[in-house]
Amino acid sequence: MKNNDYIIRKETEKDYREVENLAREAFWNMNKPGCDEHFFIHTLRSHKDFIPELSFVIEHEGRIIGSVMYTKSRLIDEKGNEKQIVTMGPLCVMPEYQRNGFGKSLLEHTFRLAADMGYDTIINFGNPDNYVARGYKSCRKYNVCFEGNIFPAALLVKVLKEGALDGRKWFYHPSDADHPCEDTKALERFDALFPPKVKGWQPSQEEFYIHSHSVINRE
Repeated sequence: MKNNDYIIRKETEKDYREVENLAREAFWNMNKPGCDEHFFIHTLRSHKDFIPELSFVIEHEGRIIGSVMYTKSRLIDEKGNEKQIVTMGPLCVMPEYQRNGFGKSLLEHTFRLAADMGYDTIINFGNPDNYVARGYKSCRKYNVCFEGNIFPAALLVKVLKEGALDGRKWFYHPSDADHPCEDTKALERFDALFPPKVKGWQPSQEEFYIHSHSVINRE
């Protein structure tokens, strides 16, 4: 996809380090002191649930300023029936280009491709303020939850096909692709490959904590 201002194209191997640095710049101190999104992206590409067909970057004036990735995940109903879906993330846009429609363009482009691939549901765990304008809705509206009937405020659902979710209770089972991020020493070693940055606190961290730890009433 191309227009006068930007190009959307698939990520290639030569983009890897630039995209990882992009994620680091976009998420540094956003949800916690420092970040792990760049390490997640680095390890995700070799994971079985990674979907390379949905890994895209956006270029502006010859520079990669945004990227998006997806992983395979599942919904399982109370009878054990399984539905293959995808989880979006991370979506990264360089801080100086945020709120200018670049993330929107990446999402809309990949939503169409995901639908063409036969997927009808996308899930994202993030700040609702950033995603409801793109058609994401509360998991409670689709009766999608974690095991234990937990409906987090940050669990967001986007349906690509009308009637994709029929109201039955679905339990969300994400990929385990983010497990390497739990290895703090490996994360620190990887982060040391990039220019030094100072970890610190900012209000967005509390905002993310509130969204990610708040649970919607089940009734």
